[in-house]
Amino acid sequence: MKQLVIVNAGLGDPSTTRQVAEKIADATVRGVSAAGEGLGVEILDLRTLAVDLATYMTTFIPTDALQAARRTVTGADALIVATPVFQGSYSGLFKMFFDTLEMKALDGMPVTMVATAGTPRHSMVLDYAVRPLLSFLHAVVLPTGVFAATAEFGADSGLDNRVARAARELTAQLTAVRGVAGFTAPDAGSAAGSTDTDPDAGTDPDFRLPAGGFAALLSGHTGR
Repeated sequence: MKQLVIVNAGLGDPSTTRQVAEKIADATVRGVSAAGEGLGVEILDLRTLAVDLATYMTTFIPTDALQAARRTVTGADALIVATPVFQGSYSGLFKMFFDTLEMKALDGMPVTMVATAGTPRHSMVLDYAVRPLLSFLHAVVLPTGVFAATAEFGADSGLDNRVARAARELTAQLTAVRGVAGFTAPDAGSAAGSTDTDPDAGTDPDFRLPAGGFAALLSGHTGR
């Protein structure tokens, strides 16, 4: 079963920032389940790590709790990262946590961004602050970030549509079938027995399946 982790920097309890992230996670679970796969969801509330993060920033020695949180994040199959907007950008708690990760710690990991604020004037925070931070860590930042202003909660504002679109993108990443390196499907020329190796044909020019397919490829293999 794959694992989706929500990294929530919201400070409230309940947290509206976390609520938006959970909406995306719930829709993603439904999408992954519909594809016949399983998805677990874990929520990491950064407010519970405030002292641990401050300790790390002054000593560079991670506590056990912070170590466990970092393993949870780097071991996930995908992330939803959520922050309230403070002073026109992500919160200090949000930044401190990601500052504890190694460069490339999120290499290739799909990430959906969430931000909340009191006014829609801060809606660009996702693209000018959060996206560059995640890109620096080599995450695959998905196109749709979900920003929610206070007035959008409980209103017919399009928030639900953005949540649904973000969930579809995350579902597509979590259910994608990854190819096996070196095993590419034959094109029409190779299926007919052609030996052409046009690099622009869409397959690896160094590898072609014979006309008989994998059965011919593996014939005579001793298993050693």
